[in-house]
Formats: sequence, C-alpha cells, structure tokens
Amino acid sequence: AKSTAMSSSSSSRCSFDFTPPRDLSELVAMLHDVLKGDTADVDHVKAIMESYQSQEDDWARYAHFDKNRYTRHLIDRGNGKFNLILLCWSEGQGSSIHDHPDSHCFMKILDGQLHETTYDWPQKGAPIQSKATRPLKRDSVAYINDSLGLHRVENGSHTDTAASL
Repeated sequence: AKSTAMSSSSSSRCSFDFTPPRDLSELVAMLHDVLKGDTADVDHVKAIMESYQSQEDDWARYAHFDKNRYTRHLIDRGNGKFNLILLCWSEGQGSSIHDHPDSHCFMKILDGQLHETTYDWPQKGAPIQSKATRPLKRDSVAYINDSLGLHRVENGSHTDTAASL
C-alpha cells in the first residue's frame, strides 16, 4: 500500500467489525475502503484478507502460468494507495530475495502452498542471514515491510502450482 502509513493494533487479539467478502470483487471494494485514507491498520487489512475464502472462479480469468518464471497479473490499481496483483507460481518457482521499498506487502495464498524465507538486512561485508522459513497454506496471509527485513517466496512443490495475491 504505497503512500499509506501503516500502524499495527496494540493488541494481538484485535476485533474488527466487518462482514467477510463473499468474492474477489467485494474484497477489492473493502480494500479500497480501508486503504482510502493516509493511514491504515496492518491488522485490519490482514483480517480482511484472511476473511476472504479463495474461490478459483473469482481469480482464474487473471491466472496465467509460465513454466519458465512466476507471473504477475494486475487485478486492481487500487485508489492510488495499492496494487492488487495475482502471482502465479509454477512448480519449483521462486522469487529472488527482495525488499518492498516504501510499501507494505500483504500476500494471500489463493491456491497451493508457498514458503516464505525472511532475512535480516545484510551488514556491510557480511553474508545475508536468513531469519525464518515458514509454509504459507491456502487462505493464509503474510505481511512484510522494509522495517521487518527482506524475504523470498517460493513454490517448493514439484507437482503443484500455487497462486497468491
């Protein structure tokens, strides 16, 4: 969510009053609403994304898999505050280690399973160090920004594809 300041709720057990989106178009509308101002709550955005239950019929028209690399397909430009992009991961594909300069990355797993490895920012002259690796299963949501470090995402399966927002 570029240009939007994010904060995190003080309690790890936050409760937000909203009706979960029934489909992808309702998710997009809810994201437009929650990200319309100059600030947004990370936990609120994450709760909205977690509440959307992936339905392949919602996003299949955007999906295009390439055996040579993962692909990115714009679903919505947001309201100048975010881009909603479908990423299609063929078997064994992964991103490079990367950051999200001046932005926040929420990743919703729509299909399959991905693995995210997080890294500390490298110190001058020292090798990059991984912090953690975790599986991301269907309908889970991950979040990262530059204050948390870098990450790499991969589809470790050699038989199944994966899709994420």
